[in-house]
Amino acid sequence: MGRITAVVNLTLDGVMQAPGRADEDTRNGFTGGGWAHRYADPIQGRVMGAHMAAHSDGGLLFGRRTYEDFFGVWTHRTDNPFTEVLNKAEKFVCSRTLAEPLPWQNSTLLPGDGVAAVRALGAGRPDLDLVVLGSGELLRSLMRAGMIDEYLLSIHPLTVGPGARLFDGVDVGPLRLTDSVTTTTGVLMATYRPAGEESR
Repeated sequence: MGRITAVVNLTLDGVMQAPGRADEDTRNGFTGGGWAHRYADPIQGRVMGAHMAAHSDGGLLFGRRTYEDFFGVWTHRTDNPFTEVLNKAEKFVCSRTLAEPLPWQNSTLLPGDGVAAVRALGAGRPDLDLVVLGSGELLRSLMRAGMIDEYLLSIHPLTVGPGARLFDGVDVGPLRLTDSVTTTTGVLMATYRPAGEESR
C-alpha cells in the first residue's frame, strides 16, 4: 500500500461535521453546519490546490455519505479549479449499501468492511497513494487500524460545541508536525505524521 493521507477541516474543538453547508450532515441533531465558508481565502485555496496537484497520480478514498455529497455538489460547479481534478481523479468508495455502476466517472466500489477493502486494494496496487476527504466514520476506522500515514488538518478558529469529532474514540498516539501554513483568516493548515516513524 502506498501512503494514505487524511484531509480534514476541523474546528478548534475538534469537530469535523458539516463544514460546507448547514444541511450537509445533520445527524444527531447537528445544527452548526457550514462553519468553514467564512474562513476561505486565497492561501487556503493555493495550499489545497498544490496538495491536489501533488497527489494527482493517486486516488481519492470516500465513505458513502461523503461520496454522495461530493458528487451532488462538485459535479455542478464550474467556477473553481477543483471540479475538473475531482472528475478526473480515480475514486474509491467504501460502502456496504451501494452497488455498481457508481454515478461519478472513474469511481470504483469497495464493498464490505472498509478497512479490509482498503487493505485488499493496497495489496493489489502497492504503489497507489490515497487521499481520504472527510468521510469521518471510514477515516476513524482506518485510524484505529493504524493505516493513516499523514494528516492535513485545516484547523478553523471557532468552536461549535456538540458534533462528530475526528478523534472520537480514537487514539493514534503522538504525531509529528511536518509543515504548517496560517491563512489570512486564522486557519492553521497543519500537516502531521505519526511520530517516530520513518516517512514512506
